[in-house]
Amino acid sequence: MIDDAGIVAGYDGAIASLQTGQEWNWMATETWRGPLITFAIAALGAVLTFALSFPAPFLTGPAIAVTLAGLAGVKTAAPPQRARDAVFIILGLTIGQGVTPEVFEAMRTWPVTLAALAASLFAIIWITPAILVRFWSMDATTAFLSSSPGHLSYVLGLSEGVKADLRTVSIVQSIRVLALTLLVPVAVTLTGQVPQQALEIPAETAPVPLAVMIVAAACAGYLLARFRLPAAYLIGGMLVSVVAHVTGLVSGVMSYWLAAVAFVSLGGLIGSRFSGVTWPQLRRALGAGVLVTVLSVALAAVFAVITHWITGMELIAILIAFAPGGLETMAAMSVILGIDPTFVASHHVARLLMLTAIVPFFVLRGRRN
Repeated sequence: MIDDAGIVAGYDGAIASLQTGQEWNWMATETWRGPLITFAIAALGAVLTFALSFPAPFLTGPAIAVTLAGLAGVKTAAPPQRARDAVFIILGLTIGQGVTPEVFEAMRTWPVTLAALAASLFAIIWITPAILVRFWSMDATTAFLSSSPGHLSYVLGLSEGVKADLRTVSIVQSIRVLALTLLVPVAVTLTGQVPQQALEIPAETAPVPLAVMIVAAACAGYLLARFRLPAAYLIGGMLVSVVAHVTGLVSGVMSYWLAAVAFVSLGGLIGSRFSGVTWPQLRRALGAGVLVTVLSVALAAVFAVITHWITGMELIAILIAFAPGGLETMAAMSVILGIDPTFVASHHVARLLMLTAIVPFFVLRGRRN
């Protein structure tokens, strides 16, 4: 334990070294070294998968490359929080630009899809933990945290004081996110239901309106973050982009270079979850991770098919909207694959809000036990 004298001495030493500028330069270098290495690996992965015509290469390629690098012992790292916020702002603006009047017309069926989404969540968090407890000998709390279909940071934040193997939880959840990132574009491509992309490349938004939207999205994200809303900067970017495009204040699409950088960064962020994970740790959690992924996807697919029969909406859009992957990942995936990004992103936001209300009940029950 550090006492008050140690804190004061450390503070004085930090001030002295900051005055020379040496400590500051070292800290800045260390802060960015890992993220820059990670981005370089991610960019290489994007180039390779693009050359191989892999589905969604700017997202899946970086995720594969950075994951393999981390497992090989390379110290990969996520960028600092502000850089991540900037990435999510660009992703949000990119997602929101796809809103059309037809989207508002389709919203009439959303109460049905949202109800089905809620039912799928309850099915996942009741069935999956029971199997992990029965066949993987996990305690109930670890099994629940491993099975939660998203909102991991919120789940772990609530789990303080609960007896759980958080390392296993983190690995299982990372496997789920990575697997969905890699498999969704492949599965969609194999079904042949990828919408045809327009031959004419849309014009990019002019630099000045784009800069104004980025600043407005940053402000909106900051306000939403103050209210502790999940994925605040992504949602802020979406809202600003929707308003700007629907009202006609802005035309065109996100800069292709900025969008590509954001997608590559997101893929690298997904892969960096495996930094520091050893092969023995991965082997122990791999079976549980595969089970959680397969079972949660299967349950989500059942409710997606039922919803498709009831509403007549495109099955592929409902499947991605119900897929228990990360909000940012699935929303970005819908943009890359040309599938209604507003519908997909809105349902993943709803999933996080539902989990916000559902999770405390299970976590508090675990604390009592």
